[in-house]
Amino acid sequence: MNTELARFNMIEQQIRPWEVLDQNVLTLMATVRREDFVPPALKSLAFADLQLPLIADEPHGPVMLEPKIQAKLLQELQVQRHEKVLEIGTGSGFMAALLAHRGQQVHTLECRAALVAQARENLRRAGVTTVRVVEVTPEDGARGLPAEAPFDAIVLSGSVAEVPRALLEQLKVGGRLAAIVGELPIMRARIYTRVGPEAWSEVDLFDTVAPRLQGFAERPRFAF
Repeated sequence: MNTELARFNMIEQQIRPWEVLDQNVLTLMATVRREDFVPPALKSLAFADLQLPLIADEPHGPVMLEPKIQAKLLQELQVQRHEKVLEIGTGSGFMAALLAHRGQQVHTLECRAALVAQARENLRRAGVTTVRVVEVTPEDGARGLPAEAPFDAIVLSGSVAEVPRALLEQLKVGGRLAAIVGELPIMRARIYTRVGPEAWSEVDLFDTVAPRLQGFAERPRFAF
């Protein structure tokens, strides 16, 4: 496989047609080596327009989201160099690596020990030093990381039925949260922005489907 041609085609045929036009995001997708974050057996699919399973014996388990989804969320979050970011659902560490190149510090939560080890190693090999991978229980992951709050941006790398208010409250005023929200057959990628001490706005971005993040209730007691 011609890796650089495949990377070029991923950007030009998948990402850019999704109106990802931020040159900084396109440059990141061209320079952060996605193939180094893909399970070895799936390296030939690293640049495909697919969700890639991260654990072989969990066909409905965690996945690496499609390149265009990750790029679109990154563009819409508009993370700045001085900002602190929280990700829930580390997976293989690719989204955390992208966020690290945009922000100052990234905390990323993962509840599967095998993926924690994999992500840490992937990030180490990629030379990414501003990401802290935290192993949590599924329930703790859904509560975010209040000890490090507030955050400028939060990313849920998977879907939830609703976004718990506890996570929205971990945003700074002006902070943004990206999540894929809803039920099958159609979910929506959405950006929440904290516009005041007790106020949030939301914007729907696009329809998509993603596996559920572990630990999030189907009907949270507190939801925005």
